[in-house]
Amino acid sequence: MSSNLKAIVLSLLGFALFAFHDVIVKILGGTYPTFQIVFFSVLMGFPLVTLLLLQDRTRDTLIPKHPWWSLLRTFLVVTAASSGFYAFSTLPLAQTYALLFAFPLIITLASIPMLGEVVGWRRMIAVCVGFAGVLIVLQPGTAPFGIGHLAALIAATCSALASVIVRKIGQDERSIVLILYPMMANVLLMAAVLPWVYVPMPIIDLGLTFAISLLALLATICMITAYKIGEPAVVAPMQYSQILWATFFGVMYFDETLTTATFLGAAVVISSGLYIVVRETSASNTKPVLRTRSRLATPSTPRVGVLLREEEKARFGR
Repeated sequence: MSSNLKAIVLSLLGFALFAFHDVIVKILGGTYPTFQIVFFSVLMGFPLVTLLLLQDRTRDTLIPKHPWWSLLRTFLVVTAASSGFYAFSTLPLAQTYALLFAFPLIITLASIPMLGEVVGWRRMIAVCVGFAGVLIVLQPGTAPFGIGHLAALIAATCSALASVIVRKIGQDERSIVLILYPMMANVLLMAAVLPWVYVPMPIIDLGLTFAISLLALLATICMITAYKIGEPAVVAPMQYSQILWATFFGVMYFDETLTTATFLGAAVVISSGLYIVVRETSASNTKPVLRTRSRLATPSTPRVGVLLREEEKARFGR
């Protein structure tokens, strides 16, 4: 089996685990507030994340070298996590994914003013077409626009901006700083809200919050391994396999149906994202999508891109 084929299998497995992760979020979201789910999943994710942070051998403090960018990124990650979990809790799974798939389109746009990257007219057209796909999913004027739809778009936007910030400061900041600050902020902020919204959880549901953290960690390990052994242009498009899992789980467990608008809109958004990936593979300039390897809306685990950057630093002695 070739390296790229192994990477495809691993990435498909990783995104399947992420899909199970999102199903549990949706199940718990029918009973418990989003803040509560985020709080317990992040809290229980700390011991698991510690295992991955043991590889950080840098002798330095935990004070950010770019405090304002780090603060902004922390805010964006916390907002993306809560918004993403809320969207999964309230919207059909396939529709949620279709809106979250706008993530790479937003990265492409944000990389222009924030990183000074050059995006050609072909990719700009692809971005515009992708956002047209988002409008097809939302059906403005014909279907009600709810808080869940807004939450999904906020999650995609905040996560995209956070990813661009990582690329802006990631070479200077330690991975442990980029990982721990958002996790600590999630725990502290959610804990501050928790007394006002808390719903008692039986041990089984607490176990499900731990399962969220465990599934996200295992999926992250799969993605890290896939990117290490395969080409990014091969691995990146595998994220769109989640729409298949969303359709399956939605029909089987939540009595959801894949509407024509969601199907067509998702197809347009996915096609645009795939075109951008393919176009960047052959382009000689920077690659805003291929360098962003993290999966959004998983607050309990490190970002894939952050851990890969740390390995690259260690390998080249930086």
